[in-house]
Parts: sequence; C-alpha cells; structure tokens
Amino acid sequence: MTSRQGTTDKKRPPEWRVEGMPDKKEADQPRGFFGRPPSRRILIIAVLLFAVNWYLTSLVFQETRIDLTYTQFLDVVEGGQVETVFSRGDTIQGRFSEPQADPDDPEVVSDLFVTQRPTWADDNLVEILRANGVEISAVDPQQTPFWQQLLFGFGPTLLLLWIFFSMWRRAGSALGGIGGLGRSRAKRFEATDQRTTFEDVAGIEDAKAELAEIVDFLKNPGKYTRLGGAIPKGVLLSGLPGTGKTLLAKAVAGEANVPFFSISASEFIEMVVGVGASRVRDLFNEAKKVAPAIVFIDELDAIGRARGGAVSFGGHDEREQTLNQILTEMDGFTGSEGVIVIAATNRPEVLDPALMRPGRFDRQVAVSPPDQRGRLKILEVHTRKVPLDPEVDLAAIASATPGMVGADLRNLVNEAALMAARLGHEKVRQADFTNALEKIVLGTERQIMMSSEEKERTAFHEAGHALLGMLLPGADPVRKISIIPRGRALGVTFQSPDADRYAYDRDYLRGKIIGALGGRAAEDVVFGTITTGAENDLVQVSRIARSMVGKWGMSEAIGPVAVIDDNRDPFVRPEVSEKTHELIDTEVRRIVDDCYESAVETLKNHRTQLDALAQALLDKETLDEAEAYSIAGIERAVSD
Repeated sequence: MTSRQGTTDKKRPPEWRVEGMPDKKEADQPRGFFGRPPSRRILIIAVLLFAVNWYLTSLVFQETRIDLTYTQFLDVVEGGQVETVFSRGDTIQGRFSEPQADPDDPEVVSDLFVTQRPTWADDNLVEILRANGVEISAVDPQQTPFWQQLLFGFGPTLLLLWIFFSMWRRAGSALGGIGGLGRSRAKRFEATDQRTTFEDVAGIEDAKAELAEIVDFLKNPGKYTRLGGAIPKGVLLSGLPGTGKTLLAKAVAGEANVPFFSISASEFIEMVVGVGASRVRDLFNEAKKVAPAIVFIDELDAIGRARGGAVSFGGHDEREQTLNQILTEMDGFTGSEGVIVIAATNRPEVLDPALMRPGRFDRQVAVSPPDQRGRLKILEVHTRKVPLDPEVDLAAIASATPGMVGADLRNLVNEAALMAARLGHEKVRQADFTNALEKIVLGTERQIMMSSEEKERTAFHEAGHALLGMLLPGADPVRKISIIPRGRALGVTFQSPDADRYAYDRDYLRGKIIGALGGRAAEDVVFGTITTGAENDLVQVSRIARSMVGKWGMSEAIGPVAVIDDNRDPFVRPEVSEKTHELIDTEVRRIVDDCYESAVETLKNHRTQLDALAQALLDKETLDEAEAYSIAGIERAVSD
C-alpha cells in the first residue's frame, strides 16, 4: 500500500490505492441499464422469447373454423345459413348465422367456416350471395384489433423479461449465476446510517483501547506508514456470547467513519461447491472499491476450524475452500490494503493456525465479561432512554449480577421496563429490577398446585441447599430461597458472591459440590428416601468434579495433568488411555461420595436449623437474605 499525504492541507482526506484493483478510469466506465452492458447471449434469449410468445399468442387467438367443400358452401348459402363472407384470392371465409357442426366431425361446433373456390368455377357467385342476403365484406371476420394483438402478443414477453432482469439485477450481476449464488450476502452499513461509536460501548475498556489504534490508523494512515509501520490486517475478537464483540466492530467503523460490511461466516457456505470461495472474493472486491473499509465476519469458527481432520469430504471440502480463499485475500499475492478484517468467535481454540499467524489476524483481543464497575457502566448506557425512579440504585444492581455480560444486562433493563409498564408505573423502580432479575435468574413463576407432602419435601430440599451455603466457609452467600415453582424447578435457592471471582481453589469447589448435594442430602436425612428433584444438582456436581480431576489437576491420583479436552475431534483417537479414563471415573466418584457424606453429616448436626428454615418456607414460601440468615441463627459473613 502507498499513501500520499498533503503537507499543507490537513483537511484533505487520505488517498488510498488498493493493489489488484482496476484503474479508476476503468472502474468508472458507464454501465448498461442493468448494471453492465448486455451480452449477445441475453439479446438472443430476448429475441427467442419474443418469437415463441408471438407464435403461441397466434395459436391462442386462432379460433376454430369449419372446413367446407365448395358444394357444402353453396348448400349452406342457398339454405340461408350464412351471414357474411370474406374472400382472399380463391379462399373464402365467412360466418354462419348460427353455430354449425362440422359435417366431418359433429363434435366440432363453430360459427366460422372456410372453403376453397375452384379456379374454373363459373357460377355467378356474387348474385347467389346477394340473392340469399349474405353480406359480402372486405374485412376478415376473425381479425383481432391491433391494440389487442400488441398487448397479448408482446405484453407477456415484456413482463417476463422485466421480471428476469429485475431478479438478475437484484442478484448484483447479469452473469452472477443462478440466484446470485456467487455474490456476497454481506450487508453494508454506511457510517452515517445508525452510527455506533465508542460511547455506546461500556464495560470492556481494555478491548476498546486495543481497537483505538485501528481507528486512528483508518483516520490518519500517513502517521504510521511514513515510519514504515503497517496496520494489522485482521483483528480477532474472542469472548463469551453477548460480551459485545459485534458492537465493538460497529463502533470501530462508526469512529473511523468508513463503510462497514457485516456477514456471518455461515452465509459463505452453500450446497453448491465453490460458492463460498466466490462469495469471499466478491466481498473483498466490494470492500476494496470503497477502501478504506472494514469487513466484519461473525462466528468465524463456522468456516475457520483447523484443517486436516480425520474426515474431509462434502461440506468439509467446501468449508476448507472458503477458508483458503479468506487466507489468500487477507495475505495473498495481491494485497488488500485499506481493508481491515474484524472477526468474532466464541471458540478461538478451534481456529486454523494459518488464520492466527502474523499477516492475517495479527491481533487477538479477548472481550471478557465485565466486572462490577463495568456492569455499572453498561447499565448506565442501557438506561439512558429509560425513565428511572430516584430510588433506583444501579450500583446495587451491578453488584447483584456477577457473571452477566452486556447482552444479559440489556435484557435485564428491558424486562424491568416491561414489568413497570405492565404494573402501570410511570417510571422504572428498584422493585421492577429486582423482579426482572428473579425472572431471568430463577425463571418465571408457574401457577401449579402441589400436594402438602410434595410441598414439604420441596421446602426441606431447598432448606438443605441454603443451610449448607450459610455454614460452609467461603461459600457464596444465600440471596433468596423460594418454594414457588419457577421454570422447570419446584423450588430455587439463589446464591451469588459479594465480589467477582476469577480463580477458584479446591475448598471453594468442594463447597459448591456439597451445597449442590444439600437438597438430596436433606431429603435423605429427613425422609429416608430420595426423589428426582436433584436431577439438575447432580449434573452440576458431575461437571465440577470431572473438571477438578481432568482439567484443573485437583486429584492426587491423576496429578497436574489435563486429560479432558472438550474441543477434541471425536474422529481422532484420544491421547488418554482407557486405564486413565477409568481412573478419572474413580476419582470423580470418590470426590462426590466424600462431599455427599459431608453434606449429610453437616445437616444431621444442624437438624434444628434445617427444620426452622423448612417451616419458615412452608409458612411464607419465599425468604430473602436477611430473613433466611435470621431464622437459621447464623451471622452473615461479609467478604472483604
């Protein structure tokens, strides 16, 4: 890439030259009405359509005529059955007074006829016709008016051609293939349309700082190129769903004031082989025409997975062709200067190494979930157009929503606004946010009738979860207990930390397992039986215990070795032996059994507090944090 910078006129925009693109004069040549000059093939098709349509129209408007011999013609004339005749040479056409049946085929009935007069006939035909009152006309009785011939002869063809060229033009090219399969489906957003800037992005300041340099380069390329620097050709945004990766890309385009092309990686793939690579070429060609520009590819892992797997056929070949074309466009023989690719993915670990090397996606920006301060800023952004009651404490809401990302917080604000509108509030209140958070985290309340026995069992189940959460050191504080059915659960116990956690020690994880087994243990201690109510608890317990053993090295039998890979290709032979797998299962079972015994023992030792919590739940159905700790007689420990 080369750029020319004015030394005196600072307002002059930077000039870009994109290698591999046609000269500006060539690119600005006038095109035809349909986007490019019509080819000879199109003209031939149009002429053939007109000819076929004219022939078919003539057949449609050609009415049935009865073919009479000259003798039969004279008989019907003398019988007074002919109304008018028209002659062209020796061919006589005419119309009956009333429809007649064909003498040779009685099923054919028509009021028109045709006959051939012999050249040697000398029968004084005109006098015969006049004597029988037949009108002799010089106009063809079947002749259609000219405007009808024009309308029905050319109208259908013109309509068909208009539809044909409209579809062709919409596809983007007169030679773009059937339905424009080879054309890119990327949506182009101009900087002036729905402009998004960094002011609309909050809570991910580290990622914004990484992208600020990209914006500065697009605005002032000469600042970097004069020193021999080159801007990264690609920026990969990775992070959990909803953290704001797409919003960040739009903000970069809005700040830089350049065209922004957005497409999902899955839109490159089609059932026709080769279409994906064609769409990639078309996308980059369109971006080069308006360079500098930004191309945003969402969910890059749909086509960017590592190549060379055990299975490679069909859709895999098409995906690899598309990936190869992206690699070529980003850093191939012909440059793509002025076009910066920003991609987003939730799984950067599965991407092909060729994508990650310098010269393609030079920078990898991790978009992490926001901390408490970031969540507060996100809430402030999403509540800018929401009328809030003065009592609303956004800081308290941010503190109560650990782990939530930008999309979750936006949904929380929307649910709170909908709830306030449903209750007829003029402004959104703190209670609306609290109820909306409960609806999102715990689920929507269900109006079902439970028997007294099932209600009591549910109360002890939730009391078991809550009591262990209060007693275990380092456990997340209990925020709410309820035996009101929500979602798929008959009761819920909500726990959340006072501050964000980024690392977990073994004792904390064991406490999570013990707390999750508290409901099953309470049923066992009180009723001596267990039910299916602990299904979700057991799934959570198994996941934590298996990760402790196979991922985090928290088992002495396995040691500090990662033996579980969730991203492993299922068609590739695992690197772990069967004996190790058996050892993993044994260790997981040992951890869970130890935690369950600890849960049962703790609840037996604090049976009085368990009964008190269960009875309070049966009376009130829902207990908040202060009520729960007060009834259990446990002082709430506040973490630093």
